[in-house]
Amino acid sequence: MALKGEVIEKIAALLTVAFGLVAALAWNGAIQAIFKAVFGEAENIPAMLVYAVIVTIIAVVVTIWIGRLSEKAKGEETA
Repeated sequence: MALKGEVIEKIAALLTVAFGLVAALAWNGAIQAIFKAVFGEAENIPAMLVYAVIVTIIAVVVTIWIGRLSEKAKGEETA
């Protein structure tokens, strides 16, 4: 029975990651559209680097924010 629970847990984790990837791709498309609307149809290396830096900064800030929310939620569960 323990193996069955572990398999279900791993499948749930993989499905979560898969949906996360789909969401990330959707956000990537949306952010690219916004970037093109603001900066035009620049397909050159400097524009792509600016896009990559902006997306990286957003990803870092959101990851830190989610981590803090998670820690806060864990703290409230144990309290």
